[in-house]
Amino acid sequence: MNCESHLYRGLDPSSLARRWFLRDCAVGLGAAALAELAGTRSASASPAAVDPLAPKPPHFAARAKNVIFLFMAGAPSHLELFDNKPELAKWDGKLPPAELLQGYRAAFINPNSKLLGPKFKFARHGECGAELSELLPHLATVVDDIAIVKSMTTDAFNHAPAQILMNTGNQQFGRPSMGAWVTYGLGSETQDLPAFVVFSSGSKGPSGGNSNWGSGFLPTVYSGVQFRGGSEPVLFLDNPRGVDRQLQADSLDAIRTLNQHRLAQMGDPEIATRTAAYEMAFRMQASAPDLMDISQEPQAILDMYGAEPGKSSFANNCLLARRLVERGVRYVQLFHEAWDQHGNLVADLKKNCLNTDQAAAALIKDLKQRGLLDETLVIWGGEFGRTPMVQGGNDGRDHHPNAFTMWLAGGGIKPGLTLGESDEFGFNATRDRVHVRDLHATVLHCLGLDHERLTFKFQGLDAKLTGVEPARVVKEILA
Repeated sequence: MNCESHLYRGLDPSSLARRWFLRDCAVGLGAAALAELAGTRSASASPAAVDPLAPKPPHFAARAKNVIFLFMAGAPSHLELFDNKPELAKWDGKLPPAELLQGYRAAFINPNSKLLGPKFKFARHGECGAELSELLPHLATVVDDIAIVKSMTTDAFNHAPAQILMNTGNQQFGRPSMGAWVTYGLGSETQDLPAFVVFSSGSKGPSGGNSNWGSGFLPTVYSGVQFRGGSEPVLFLDNPRGVDRQLQADSLDAIRTLNQHRLAQMGDPEIATRTAAYEMAFRMQASAPDLMDISQEPQAILDMYGAEPGKSSFANNCLLARRLVERGVRYVQLFHEAWDQHGNLVADLKKNCLNTDQAAAALIKDLKQRGLLDETLVIWGGEFGRTPMVQGGNDGRDHHPNAFTMWLAGGGIKPGLTLGESDEFGFNATRDRVHVRDLHATVLHCLGLDHERLTFKFQGLDAKLTGVEPARVVKEILA
């Protein structure tokens, strides 16, 4: 019992009031019982405080209800995949023109590095005629369903800060992720699964770690929950030996009563977070194994994704992402950390595209044929681009923030569009520049959220995903 007896040493036991014992011992058992008898169950707590993930209306009519972000951590080379540069091929092996680097300072660019021509062929595809690399044959089959943005820019050129910036709007740790902001703004449409789910594949986890899907200064109920492959998608979800489901349910009822009483007294949102976490874990014991069992899918669907039941892969994760949004999960993020090609560019890009291209395209096809693409916003991209200059002998590229490519599809996005340009070397975005902050504002807009109005009071400021610098909704890519 939590009687804090060390605070009362030397006192006459008879002087310790019975009321104190009932109030402070056994985690306030007496107060909880009294509240239950009186029928006062968190009367002062708002519905949002009792259930912080309850669905909330958007600021305006939304085109998208869910988001699937395919995050290619490590930064894929736009010059080998999306941004064809014939002029760069002509300069292969030559020093860059002086004006290209004039006034530019960055830790990773050596002015004496020679230019490296693109390593793969490009061709036009679909009715829209978008150019894609030969490494993306599956994406070529859905190119009329996606919008390609070739003029992305960012402020960071190291992996961890750039990943944190792409996912939280700030290079510093401790800010809420975009998935956390979305679930804070809209709540969840499922009670049996987390509102924000994360998967990871590739050779390692993302450089920015859990901060990529954390809640920062928002209540922790809005942070992402990482799922794993296999029979136990969430660690410690199973009951310990000797605890059956009825015993667990009775325990949760008691914990909920105590937490509601404390929440009514203190108003601390973390109390509601703990209550929601306990109850979500209880429901997930039934829902998560069924979700993760992709063997239920028709063989044609498994073949379309290249998914294999019982294994962990990007393909399996894409299929699971579709199954999650079907069940009402608000935000799903797939991290595939494998794209940092300082050397071995040709072989590694072939491998990475082999592992991801088929499943990413299958996700678009699958969502579309199920009528889910119109309400699901799909995003593909990494944290920055790669230099037109060579690194690693003659088979690598370095980090580059001034120009890179991402694509989007689904809810609110104009299909078959290519937006923006970079210069003839793919070094600087030269037309229709889209900063990371602009991407964030656009994603929120598709979900019916105004990035200026989605705020949370923190350290005396109305903090928001897009920060204090200007950000715009990229209307050019909106349907």
